[in-house]
Formats: sequence, structure tokens, C-alpha cells
Amino acid sequence: MTTPWRWIIPLLVPAAIWMLPHGGFDARSWGLLCLFAATICALITRPAAAGAVMIATIATGALLRLFSIQDGLSGYGNVTVWLILAAFLFARGLVVTRLGERIAYGIVKRVGGSPLRLGYAIVLADLVMAPMTASNTARAGGILFPVTLNVARVFGSEPGPTASRIGAFLLLALYHGDLVVSAMFLTACAPNPLVADFVRQGSSVRLSWTTWAVAASVPGVVALAAIPYLVYRLSPPVDLDTAAARTLASERLAEMGPLSGRERGMLIVFCLVLALWIAGDWLAISPTTAALLGVAMLLLVRVLDWRDIVEEKSAWDVFVWFGGLMMLAGQLEKAGFPKVFAQALATAVHGWPWIWALVLMLVVYLYAHYAFASLVAHVTAMFPAFFATAIALGAPPLVAAVAFGVLSNVNAAMTHYGTGPAPIVFGAGYVSQPAWWRIGFIVSLAHLVIWLPIGFLWWKVLGLW
Repeated sequence: MTTPWRWIIPLLVPAAIWMLPHGGFDARSWGLLCLFAATICALITRPAAAGAVMIATIATGALLRLFSIQDGLSGYGNVTVWLILAAFLFARGLVVTRLGERIAYGIVKRVGGSPLRLGYAIVLADLVMAPMTASNTARAGGILFPVTLNVARVFGSEPGPTASRIGAFLLLALYHGDLVVSAMFLTACAPNPLVADFVRQGSSVRLSWTTWAVAASVPGVVALAAIPYLVYRLSPPVDLDTAAARTLASERLAEMGPLSGRERGMLIVFCLVLALWIAGDWLAISPTTAALLGVAMLLLVRVLDWRDIVEEKSAWDVFVWFGGLMMLAGQLEKAGFPKVFAQALATAVHGWPWIWALVLMLVVYLYAHYAFASLVAHVTAMFPAFFATAIALGAPPLVAAVAFGVLSNVNAAMTHYGTGPAPIVFGAGYVSQPAWWRIGFIVSLAHLVIWLPIGFLWWKVLGLW
């Protein structure tokens, strides 16, 4: 039975916001802000399933004329939402063919000396692919998530009582490691080229691939070393003895024998989609197009059948609540809230030394991501205003560009909806929502400690300021 406070908080918070001065916004825009606050509170307190909350939100918003029903359903046409769905279906293919199991056994056999070593191995695999894979959802959600899931299952770690055996740690290491990797290269995540374009439009400097990679290298390496270990301490695996699992992996690989026909089919499609993800920029093929092509091929060659698609409940659950959240965040941006927020912050730090003004703006920029369900949406809504304000206050353009650029990736650490891989990894069910938010907030503090002091010192060495 749902306790009353789970309903009270999502009702009281928007009521309190409605009573505040509207700051020049009309009643419709302010009502949209209240609805957004109610939805976020409901996703936190969980008075009902996330999908049910989102359907109620869309219906309420349309009924109150805060947006049209067409706008309310627009999130389900978002390409990232469909990429997330396709990633779940790819994971299904790796499970039903047992190819993911085979890959996982191979990883455990070769690098499974300890849970921490496995975590670093997953992050290293992400790092190798990152310069060539511009979608972190495709990379972490489509490629590494199903493999990591199967590695956890080798240890008998499933959602529920056995999640803490090793699965929770591995999935959190995958997610938080991917955010660091995404911040290290211009081509490692979708918002990064957008950041470079905004920098070109708003200043006289250019943020090239090399400049980004060199500027992010030292703080990025520190973060790659520190973040998986921090996650290890925050979500310690119970099963520290991996010897039995390595023995089991060797035995199961011997039992499985050579690749089956379905495994070969899955492997061929998997490699084709990976190639399209890597070459997508040159071929003008979006990651979502490549992913849906892969799912179609899996269906046509009978690796998956339609029942597999229908029965993938986690995929459809995430599709419903994340699509609605993407719509809400977009409506909030159209109402102009991020721009007004940036202007108010600029007024508050006017007259400060540029470096302290920039630090405060970076902190606010990072934690503003609690209100966003997309890295691209965050960059589109807030980067131009924050970047222009930082330059106006005297910050060197390249320092501001790199600093806001890297934080445009790691800011997704806090929530289970902050970027494409988040609902995929969270949807596996190994980490509870309170644990995800608690660990995410601590990791966000670690990012500030790493990227700001170390970053600013390194950028000084490079002559960026």
C-alpha cells in the first residue's frame, strides 16, 4: 500500500511553487513549471510506477491546456527514446542467443581477477570505442550494457537480493565511467560537437578535436582512475572471491562449444550496427537509424521474434516514462526558463573575479541537470547563455568552453534520467532509485573536485589562461 507522503510531496511542492512570484511568466508557463516539479517529485517518491506517473502527467497537462495532446506525445518521436528502446532489444538478442553469455564468460575468464578489475575493464573498453562512437547511448547502452549484464549473471547476481553480489557495482561502474569517457573527446558524445559549434558562434576561438582531447586528458585520466574506485566504495560488491566464477566460466565455455547459427547471426548484426555507429558521421546515418536497422535484421533472420519484442517489459516501461520526461523538459525550455535562470545568475555574479564567477556558474550549470532528461537539451538550452555570460565577465573563452564542455557530460551523474544510458542501466533493476540518487550526488561532488582544481591547473599549464 502506498504511504500518504508519497502523494503529498508531489502535490505540495507544485502548490508552493505556484504561490511564488511568477517573475514575468504567464500562468500557462508557470503552470508548466509546477507540473514539471510535480512529475519530478513523483518520480522520486514513487507513489505509482514511473510510466503511470508520466501518463497522468501528459493527460493533466493536456487537460489544463498547458500543452496540446500532440505536444504531450511528442517525446515518443524523439530519436534518443527510440535508440534506448533498440538498445534494450539488442540486449534481448544477446540473451536469447546466449552470445552475451559467451562474451561475458570470456571476459570473466581473462580479466576476472577481482570485481574492481572487471569494473576497470568495462570502462577501458568504453574508452577504446569512445573517439569513434558519438552516441554514448549506443556505446554504453547498446554495446556494453548487455555484456555487463551477462558478466553479473555469471556470478549469480540478479536484480533483487543478489544485486549487491557484483551486479550493482558493475552497472554503476559502467554508467559513471561512461560519463567520464564521454567528456574526454569531442566525438565521444552527441552534445560535444554542439558545444564546439556554439563556441564558434559565440567567440573568436575554435574548440578543435585535439584541443578538447588534450585539455580533457589529465583530469580525465584522474577521473577514470578515481570514479570506478569511488563507485566500488559506495556500492561494494559482496562477492569478492572471483576464483569460483572464473572456474565456472571456463567450464561453461567448454560446454557451449563453437558458435551456434543464431549466435553467428547475432554477432554479424551486432558488428554491422557497431560499424554503422562508428562510421555514422561519415555516412550521414544516425545512431537510431543504425539501431533500428539492426533490430529489423534480427527479426528478419529470426534471431528475435515479435514475442521477444513484446515481452521486453523493461524496454517499454522506460520508453513510456523517459519519452514523457523528454517532452516535459522540451516544453520547459520553450517557455524560456533556462535563459531567465542564466540571466539571473549573471546578475548575481556581476563584479566578481572571473575565475570565481566561472566556478560558481559551472557548479550551477552542473546541478541544473536535475531538470533535464537529455545532455543535448541541456547544452541547447543553457550553454550559449552561460558561455556568453562567462566571457562577458572576463573568463578566457577556451577555458570557459572546455569547462562547460566537459561538465555537459558528467552532469548526468545524479539522476536515472539524465542521459540515454541512464534509464537503460537503471532499468535493469540492480540499483534502487534512492541508492542511484545518493551515489550519483556523491559522484557529482567528486567530478567537481577533479575537473575544477585539476582541470584549471592543467589548462594553465597548456596556456589556455
